[in-house]
Amino acid sequence: MPAPERIPTGRLSAMEPAAEPAVPAPADPPRTAREPAAGPGDALLADGELTVRGQIREASNAVLYCTVERDGRTVSAVYKPVAGERPLWDFPDGTLAQREVAAYEISRATGWDLIPATVLRDGPYGTGMVQEWIEPPEDDGGEVPELLALVEDEEPGPGWKAVGYADIGGGRTALLVHADHPWLRRLAVLDAVINNGDRKGGHLLPGAGGRLFAIDHGVTFNAEDKLRTLLWGWAGEPLTDEALEVLRGLREALADGAPLAARLAELITDDEIAALRERVAQLLRTGKHPEPGGEWPAIPWPPV
Repeated sequence: MPAPERIPTGRLSAMEPAAEPAVPAPADPPRTAREPAAGPGDALLADGELTVRGQIREASNAVLYCTVERDGRTVSAVYKPVAGERPLWDFPDGTLAQREVAAYEISRATGWDLIPATVLRDGPYGTGMVQEWIEPPEDDGGEVPELLALVEDEEPGPGWKAVGYADIGGGRTALLVHADHPWLRRLAVLDAVINNGDRKGGHLLPGAGGRLFAIDHGVTFNAEDKLRTLLWGWAGEPLTDEALEVLRGLREALADGAPLAARLAELITDDEIAALRERVAQLLRTGKHPEPGGEWPAIPWPPV
């Protein structure tokens, strides 16, 4: 199977042939696009008392673990202050925090709710993004699904989609695959819409009840094509009927004067909104998942 790009040598290592992924089917019915509405955790994250508990040091920008409390309810969250962001030459406008919130607004509008509740608010270190912390599913007895794997076969096994070949050292390569799962396929569409320039494996979080969530959307909405992802397994394949319905609804929600368009105007530039509308229109015109364009690296680095 053709792979979009050869993945350089890194921390990946070969694995045994991957078994069919034990990922539960989505528990909810197919979704349709909707006008944005505050999620159940939005008010708590936006208005609750935010207390920083520690720092996640592995991150390239300032990422603080915190709790947010309001009316006797406490949730864990991630706080990314704008003051801790490193400038990006290819994203000169806006902030990472604003784009993270804009991505959440699109996720909410699709009805797929793939991104945890995310708000823009003041905190101990200034304005920043605050996002609900997703606990791993072990706490409720659930099994953590395997979403990515390296196999030494030339073709993915049942339940998997090929991404590309990884150099694992010693002149050997392995095929990187991701699960052929409805949640990941929805996410691939969402990433194409928001022009995600950094969809890595570590950004995929299994949640309770078989749900999947995606995090880290600071490099999105560029007016130029920047799509870099590990979810190329459906490249060139027809979009599902569900995805087409969601995209049609999203096209209406992005029209001038619509609440979603007005909200995004507070977060990203007019050129970025225009490009967003064009990406939705392009997906509807082709009816297919996008393919790597060749002018921008298709695989993020590091990929995990």
